[in-house]
Amino acid sequence: MELRVEVDTKSGFCYGVVRAIKEAEVFLDGNEKLYSLGSIVHNNTELSRLRKRGMEVVTHKDIEQLKNSVIFIRAHGEPPSSYEIAARNNLKLIDCTCPVVLKLQERIKDSYTKLRRVNGQLLIFGKQGHAEVNGLVGQVEGDAIIIENIQDLIKVDFTRPISIFSQTTKDPQEYKEICDMIREKVVMAGGLLDNFKSHNTICGQVSSRHPHLKEFSKKHSVILFVTGKESSNGKILYECCKTANPRSYSIESTDEIHREWFMDGDSVGVCGATSTPMWLLEDVAHFLTDKL
Repeated sequence: MELRVEVDTKSGFCYGVVRAIKEAEVFLDGNEKLYSLGSIVHNNTELSRLRKRGMEVVTHKDIEQLKNSVIFIRAHGEPPSSYEIAARNNLKLIDCTCPVVLKLQERIKDSYTKLRRVNGQLLIFGKQGHAEVNGLVGQVEGDAIIIENIQDLIKVDFTRPISIFSQTTKDPQEYKEICDMIREKVVMAGGLLDNFKSHNTICGQVSSRHPHLKEFSKKHSVILFVTGKESSNGKILYECCKTANPRSYSIESTDEIHREWFMDGDSVGVCGATSTPMWLLEDVAHFLTDKL
């Protein structure tokens, strides 16, 4: 079967993940073991590679028992409680919180301080239980309303001041729709629009991928989107591809590729999430050209 294959050069790890993995590898070059608080990326293939090098994923419950060890803080960030446990248990930290997430944490703390003075509400547009969202909510001791979709707006009092921030990896269009709906509900409730503040906190690297992937998907017959099944960002970006090209398939590795997806002469685009390594995208491309 003859296929023309293109790897999307703008896919692959975002800056925060690249930085985190590089720091982990530097440490593992000279040490046998590194405990990562949560998975460094939501990609099982990359996690397997790092596990072989000595990275062990641990939970928040685990670090309460660990002492005198080295703990890796991934790009997603952590709530203050994790740092308190680390200090109490003499755990040395390699803190690779993404600078974009770190700045967002600070902005949320600052906004919360102001909101408390006026009986306001802090909203976070994100996935309940997501590592980054847990870190953001932890900055305000849990006093925030998590909005996953428009239905969650039932939790909000639109007569009171509102400030909303977004998880850095969310869909910009969906965030805009949420903010537009809040404005409508504020007006309907007789509130003041001046009391509603929306903050553009989606990572620029992430938001720029949406229009790019739409164009990339349209120019190929078939799209293979490579992502870990647990990746929130992967689910969002895959839907972006699927909308633009119905012949889009989400895979985690070459084992999930089916020959019947393709026809002779197809142009195949290979792309992925911000948690997908470029080497894996290239492996998929080589599989298509050499083994299919």
